Amino acid sequence: MGALPPPDELSSIFAVYTGPADAPPLLGTYFVDSGSLAFRPRFPLAAGVRYRAVFRMPGGTPIEASFDGPKKEFAPTTRVLHIYPSGDVLPANQLRLYIQFSRAMSLGEWRRHVHLLDADLKPVNAPFLQMLAELWDPTYQRLTIYFDPGRIKRGLIPNEDLGPPLVEGKAYTLVIDREFADGDGIPLQEEARESFRVVPAIRRRLAPDQWHVVTPRAGTTDPLTIEFPVAMDIGIEEALFVAGVSGRISVDQNETRWVFTPLEPWKAGEHRVEIDPRLEDAAGNRIDHVFDIDVTERDSQTGRSRYSLTFRIEP
Repeated sequence: MGALPPPDELSSIFAVYTGPADAPPLLGTYFVDSGSLAFRPRFPLAAGVRYRAVFRMPGGTPIEASFDGPKKEFAPTTRVLHIYPSGDVLPANQLRLYIQFSRAMSLGEWRRHVHLLDADLKPVNAPFLQMLAELWDPTYQRLTIYFDPGRIKRGLIPNEDLGPPLVEGKAYTLVIDREFADGDGIPLQEEARESFRVVPAIRRRLAPDQWHVVTPRAGTTDPLTIEFPVAMDIGIEEALFVAGVSGRISVDQNETRWVFTPLEPWKAGEHRVEIDPRLEDAAGNRIDHVFDIDVTERDSQTGRSRYSLTFRIEP
């Protein structure tokens, strides 16, 4: 190899690149250090990026070598915030589970990293509905998982052959592996577990006349509350509202109480809670039909599009 050119001309024979072949070289300083040709970039090399170093001597064949930037720092920060239903008791015909994460998650991961274990901590055979599409909220932070309806509904072949996914009187544990990757491909901070026991199935329609309504007094911003005899699906937050009154909605007591706090003081008189007909309890039962009904039985459906619950605010 011939003599090297002066430092201000070194970039003509040695350059570092990233991206396609026609990309410009990285900005920086080229110099000779203890007989070695060196490059000091103007900006730090990026983690996870592949770079190319090319050496060209006049009249010779270019010599090229590739190298990686610094390694990415994998510092897990994502965790499971909540698993719904919140309580430690589920009906034998529970329809859905919800997992709330602190950050957006990766797609295509949950089937490998969400498990239902029995009391002996052995995996339950195929408890969940295997859908092609995953059910995420728009932020990809809340995952909806269905128990297999074919095993829940009595009289169907999966129910007859495999039995229900949850058995009354048994205990189970839901496990979310630490290896479940978030949207950046980084695993969770830690594994999450939620244990529960199974009680008799719920096979009756929702009955608003059996809900316990606690009304505030006029002139206050005290909350209106509705207490339910069974745990409700968490979609209750969007399925009930007070007609003509703006306020904040929350659900507590393991999804058995709906709380509405008005933004302005209540006015005396009659008010109305509008009920979305899609409102469901934990087992998927609605006002107009029962989800888990024996297919050999008949269940009349009202088909109504609107329901409401009237209450009165006293002066």
